[in-house]
Amino acid sequence: MTIEKLLYERSSQCELCQSDQKLQTYTVPDSPTSDVSAHALLCAKCRTDIEAPEHDVHHWRCLNDAIWHPEPVIQVLAWRMLQRIKDQGWPQDLIDMMYLEPEMAQWAAASGDGQEAQPKLQHRDVNGVPLSAGDSVVLIKDLKVKGSNMVAKQGTAVRRISLDPENEAYIEGKVDGQTIVLVTQYVKKT
Repeated sequence: MTIEKLLYERSSQCELCQSDQKLQTYTVPDSPTSDVSAHALLCAKCRTDIEAPEHDVHHWRCLNDAIWHPEPVIQVLAWRMLQRIKDQGWPQDLIDMMYLEPEMAQWAAASGDGQEAQPKLQHRDVNGVPLSAGDSVVLIKDLKVKGSNMVAKQGTAVRRISLDPENEAYIEGKVDGQTIVLVTQYVKKT
């Protein structure tokens, strides 16, 4: 029986996002085997985005379910994609919840996705403490929010910040349910 037939027996939809459109066989790189356990059935969208240098982050919210897939190959793919987009904040929560058997973790990391790359920009708070996506900060002064009549008060906690990939002086976070841009010189890491 061919690998494609075995994959269709295992699933009739994309094993990452559950789409049933334009399904294709995908061989997961660096697999310790070459049988069906090294392959996944993916839709064209997932396959294209896995191989692309830039990723559609919103599409990958489907990994919330994929990390619990019974097939280790799907867990490995989910882990790798979460590693690639973890600077968005929310993927780190899923990575923290995941458990991979040691040999699967080794396979997942073989692609280099889990290795920390040297950041091009280093976001730092008012005291020079490095900031990372997902950190919590506190405002050190009242800030008028441009484009609104809102004032973010000193001492306001901003949780799960995201970093501006182009400017180390800016971060984003939610204050009173509204996402705003903050200048790093007015925040202190908690």
